[in-house]
Amino acid sequence: MKIIVPMAGMGKRMRPHTLTTPKPLLPIAGKSIVQRLVEDIISVSGEKVDEIAFVINHLGKETEEKIKKIAIDLKAKASIFYQEEALGTAHAILCAKEALKGKVIVAFADTLFKADFKLDDSREGIIWVQKVEDPKPFGVVKLNEKNIITDFVEKPEHFVSDLAIIGIYYFKDGVNLRKELEYLIENNIKDKGEFQLTSALENMKSKGVKFTPGQVTEWLDCGNKDSTVHTNQRILEFNRGEDLVSKTHVSQNSVIIEPCYIGENVKIINSVVGPYVSIGRDSVIEDSIIKNTIVQNNAKITAANIRNSMFGNSIDYKDHYSELSMGDFSIQHNGRSGD
Repeated sequence: MKIIVPMAGMGKRMRPHTLTTPKPLLPIAGKSIVQRLVEDIISVSGEKVDEIAFVINHLGKETEEKIKKIAIDLKAKASIFYQEEALGTAHAILCAKEALKGKVIVAFADTLFKADFKLDDSREGIIWVQKVEDPKPFGVVKLNEKNIITDFVEKPEHFVSDLAIIGIYYFKDGVNLRKELEYLIENNIKDKGEFQLTSALENMKSKGVKFTPGQVTEWLDCGNKDSTVHTNQRILEFNRGEDLVSKTHVSQNSVIIEPCYIGENVKIINSVVGPYVSIGRDSVIEDSIIKNTIVQNNAKITAANIRNSMFGNSIDYKDHYSELSMGDFSIQHNGRSGD
């Protein structure tokens, strides 16, 4: 089985963090979003994944090596493909056309999930969905009485279904999917100005391919700061009881309220940390209260009372604001910021 991970988006809703780090590489409880995604997919796939193909923009050699390492650590071949221009979901997947053969899972790298099932790979196609209150921002599916998908609708203006597609798909025949994607591109068939995967799914369905819905226990979005902080909270809850606190951290006159992730060589001095806090390696927290927050590597936070926040790498923060989002290498002391 192969996994294709389209992750070439700009991540504009996650700025300033995505100005220096691609959104799928942002950390959630000590692991990047995309690493957690592929690990979760492998855990439900039920068979060996022999290749993980990442579709990216040009990110530089160092970042590409980090992405490849995710696949290599999972004992899969690592492949990199490039999407030069954002032309839609169908176009993004087709950029990895060499990997579109045999059984394929496509997973867009801005979502995480919790599930307690194993993939039924005898199905022709599975589209993972979740009920949502407002389906307008999503692609949705309609079902018949036999639990077969009858319609795919991209961002419906009027209500047709509350079953939103979460961005994870299984195809028994990757070659067939590739042919349908190529048909869209070659004939310039667009929906809402882009080449949409849902258009290919409609064509496959009309030719007799039966798609069934896959249900997840929980769908976790990483689209903006607030949703990412919430996802960090839920992942910490799921992994409560695991060894998430590094043995190399130093805690002086401080309290850690679990669940928390504390990275290597973190120093916590005269502070209360947690619950639901993730702190990256080599960071220093002093004279502060922090809860429900993500702090990346090599950060320094002093004399602060913080909640529901995200801090980038190598920041230096000393203030009393209660909620904020601060990108890499930023400095802010007592209301004043700098580079």
